[in-house]
Amino acid sequence: MITTETKIITDSWINLAWDEFSQLWDDSSYEKAKFYYYNQKARIEITPLGNDHSKDHSIINYAIHIYAAIKNIPLNGHDACSYRKIGVKEAQPDLSFYIGNNADIIPYGTGVIDLTIYPSPNLVIEVANTSLADDKGEKRLLYEDFGVEEYWIVDVKNINIIAFKIEDKGSKRITQSQILPNLEIDILVQALQKSREKNHSEVSRWLLQTFQSN
Repeated sequence: MITTETKIITDSWINLAWDEFSQLWDDSSYEKAKFYYYNQKARIEITPLGNDHSKDHSIINYAIHIYAAIKNIPLNGHDACSYRKIGVKEAQPDLSFYIGNNADIIPYGTGVIDLTIYPSPNLVIEVANTSLADDKGEKRLLYEDFGVEEYWIVDVKNINIIAFKIEDKGSKRITQSQILPNLEIDILVQALQKSREKNHSEVSRWLLQTFQSN
């Protein structure tokens, strides 16, 4: 049992029973944290509040929505949404998307998305400023187990995107999205690079022109 004296190590995977993990959800000490659970281990991740993480988060979110709109791809996006299979796993990715036939599968008014009722999102994105090693490691395994179709990692410090296709609980690198057909990952990387020198309005105009011309 977790008591007031219990010290939870943040930003690291720790052995923790689900019942103990669930006690932390309403703890005000972790009000701004993200929660992950996998293989009977928990990770309480303190949400980055800095400029770099938030700007990359914003432009990638915009790029995906505008690409789907231009290409007439059904899509609904989720920002820091909770996905849970009680007693087994939990994740709160930075960005996640239901695409195609699944776009409207989560009804409005749903709180935490129960994975025993609803499918996992088609695309999950983690924006990594200080968490890159974990995003490439344990979280990658977690999302493989989730059965998402694609998992992308935005590498803030190196201005890069590492994209994976997930199939049969395994993953391999891709340079073009398959669930957002013909979307080259490099275009998004270029948008990140441009955002280091230009404001988001300028980058957005460039994205619109690029997507419309392809």
